[in-house]
Amino acid sequence: MSDPRLARWADVLVEYCIAAQPGDVVGVTGGVAAAPLFAALHRALLARGAHPVMLPTFPDPRANLLALGDDAQLAFIPPTERFLRQEADAIITVLAETNTKALSAADPARQTLLSRARQELMAASMDRATAGGFRWSLTLWPTDAYAQDADLATPDFADLVFRACKLHEPDPAAAWRRLAAEQAQLIDRLAGADQIRLVGPDGGSDTDLTFSIAGRSWVNSDGKRNFPSGEIFTGPVEGSAEGRVRFSFPANVGGREVADVRLRFERGVVVEASARQNGDFLERTLDTDEGARRLGEFAFGTNFDLTRFTKNTLLDEKIGGTVHLALGSGYPETGSVNRSAVHWDLVCDPRQGGRVEVDGVPFLVDGRYV
Repeated sequence: MSDPRLARWADVLVEYCIAAQPGDVVGVTGGVAAAPLFAALHRALLARGAHPVMLPTFPDPRANLLALGDDAQLAFIPPTERFLRQEADAIITVLAETNTKALSAADPARQTLLSRARQELMAASMDRATAGGFRWSLTLWPTDAYAQDADLATPDFADLVFRACKLHEPDPAAAWRRLAAEQAQLIDRLAGADQIRLVGPDGGSDTDLTFSIAGRSWVNSDGKRNFPSGEIFTGPVEGSAEGRVRFSFPANVGGREVADVRLRFERGVVVEASARQNGDFLERTLDTDEGARRLGEFAFGTNFDLTRFTKNTLLDEKIGGTVHLALGSGYPETGSVNRSAVHWDLVCDPRQGGRVEVDGVPFLVDGRYV
């Protein structure tokens, strides 16, 4: 892809998202399909005086590992993974899958083993980021595979990604700072709140979920860690979720399209779960560990430059007027103490008749903040 917005994209990632400083060791990893962005990032990091360590990955290495590796190989953590999470000052990851169904034939039990082996590394990197010793950013290269999932031509999907990243703005970093200020106002309104209630557009027959956020902190996700971003999120109190929720939009997870997920919670734990498609994979994921059946995150989407679902969670969870919940590990900076090898974001769309109440007062109605 030859596009003048590439240099702008790389500059925003390096200067705004990870704030690279002279002498910083910065890992850059992701699929080789994103080679044009890797080249632009390499140039931008050198211009900042940083030390780029380029670690592109070939297509579908996990498919080979899951198909051919024994248990010891599944549990092995390569030195490059440890470097990226434990030693680098910052990391930029570029999602660039060329086949989003590459893991569709993988045994879910083996995928669970692979995730469990990385749980400690995942928790350590979260703690490191919370302490301020580690900066990370995740972005997405518009591959044909992602475009096909979104039912779009690749150039149209690329335009969607660029707009979501605010690269159409003359000063993208300034646009993200403006959004950060708007999100800060929403967080101010949520200060001291106790209970969230999510009610679906069906009047509650499919979705009527309550949980506590008492004592928890809200995080202003302003494009630094997810690029694009546009959300505010917190960690629900672990034992508080009660009720049911339906996620009507499908998502590609672990090489599978999981559609129409329905969950019922009691005392914070998923006690019933179903999906119209790949429900067995959902159940296996919930059985990964004890924390996988609890909520680690709740978030409001605020990026109104995103309007349509793409089956890509990095994009869909940011759609303005939606909300999402994550099963599994929570972020320590929110106050969450839930730990799991799983962090699975599921998007709920209240834009057509749904609402979110905060301590009984409407906060989001029909996809608009009251």
